[in-house]
Amino acid sequence: MRHIVTGGSGFVGSRLVAALRERGDHVVVYDLAAPAAADTEWIAGDIRSPAELARLGLGPEDVVHHLAARQFHGPVPRRGRDGWFSEVNAGGTATLLAAMRSGGANRIIYFSTDMTYGPPSVSPVPPSHPQMPIGPYGRSKLRAERLIGAAATDSGLQATIFRPRLIAGSGRLGILARLFSLIAHNLPVPMIGAGTNRYQMIAVEDCVAAALKAVDQGFPAGPFNLGSESPPTVRALLADLIQRAGSFSPLIPTPARAVQAVLGTLDRLGLTLLYPEQFAIANCDSLLDTATTETALGWRPARRDQDIVFDAYRHFQALRTLKPSLARPESSNGVVISEQSPHR
Repeated sequence: MRHIVTGGSGFVGSRLVAALRERGDHVVVYDLAAPAAADTEWIAGDIRSPAELARLGLGPEDVVHHLAARQFHGPVPRRGRDGWFSEVNAGGTATLLAAMRSGGANRIIYFSTDMTYGPPSVSPVPPSHPQMPIGPYGRSKLRAERLIGAAATDSGLQATIFRPRLIAGSGRLGILARLFSLIAHNLPVPMIGAGTNRYQMIAVEDCVAAALKAVDQGFPAGPFNLGSESPPTVRALLADLIQRAGSFSPLIPTPARAVQAVLGTLDRLGLTLLYPEQFAIANCDSLLDTATTETALGWRPARRDQDIVFDAYRHFQALRTLKPSLARPESSNGVVISEQSPHR
């Protein structure tokens, strides 16, 4: 059995590759970027290219872990975002499914996102919650989910779909770099709202553990939510981080609607600080219900939100000595929110 990991050089993918190799599995990374471990088998390729995917030689014994995606990391176009995200996240998924079908590969694990739910009508959010994404990233991932679901119905594809909250830990910063910069310099940390809503994350290690459980249990369909247990409020999470960091940063509540309106205007002007999918429901108490995941897979999250974010902060501090630009504090516009950072 081969395990093909698309996006295997990314944050989640690289951890999954390492875990699979540790088990003694045959792993192939399919990614435009080279994997960090030089001895990892790597096929450079674009998920949108049938010719490049053909180099994988997909066959009936292969398992595909599909993590390749366009996200909010790096430059995102001001206009045409639906097409930009969908080109890779939905179009690339369609191309991958065609390659699997052509070669007889019939097993896939797909990491989607909780952004497919949109504004929560209940909390915690169950996997059966209506999917009404509010932005282009969530819409593109929902299209991918539907393509996978159609393939399962039409051709018997065995597919496990995961919908994680914010995937975090050592090795990923994203918008957390703004927060960490403020804390490192003892500057005020503004929140969207009063910080009384809860902020849920999921450790990258717990995502990997869920994927391995799905393989071992024969690719149950799900969909399965992934999130931490007993997440604290935003205020409690940040207060804990500030204390553990040895910082004196005060937490500043802000009027949520006013801040969201300003952030929306800045985004429309091309002066994006945060994207609408990141700030629009930042003041909501939005948690994922993981009971189905725990029951069906025998999985439970091992890491607490407080420890996950502190791991990421320590990584930030280590990078400050290597990347001086990280040492410069952000402006007071670096608002901290409760959001899902797209992942790979």
